[in-house]
Amino acid sequence: MHSNDKYEIDRSPESLKILEQAASIIEAKFKRGEQFSSAEDSKKFLTYKLAGYEREVFAALLLDNQNRLIEYKVLFYGTINSTTVHPREIVKVILNVNAAAVIFAHNHPSGESKPSSDDIALTKTLSQILKQIDVPVVDHIVIGKEAYSFAENGLL
Repeated sequence: MHSNDKYEIDRSPESLKILEQAASIIEAKFKRGEQFSSAEDSKKFLTYKLAGYEREVFAALLLDNQNRLIEYKVLFYGTINSTTVHPREIVKVILNVNAAAVIFAHNHPSGESKPSSDDIALTKTLSQILKQIDVPVVDHIVIGKEAYSFAENGLL
């Protein structure tokens, strides 16, 4: 990375511990009843949660009908450049906690923030499946050097 990049991820154990502590503080705030009312809220939270991984991780923010956090859940772990996502398992998790909405997220260890064509196709597929059980996909956030919101960029 160059010094003019937006940010560099320090992967030292101390830095990763600080990122996880920051994410825990934000998670507690949203579990106390505050809403994920903007893409900025989601991007901040998910950057703290996913930026430190050296392999792809696919996660979800499971929300109630007021977009308050029920649970943050890592769903799938992948390799340095891909993750296999199983829609059936996602549906099971959503129904298990009675989520009314979901925000998906995954990281790109390469630092590329823009979604791939596979990311876009997966999100469309998941949105169609979840529409059948009345669970909207509020957003899908990709964490790279920056956080990219599908909703902000008209992809949902």
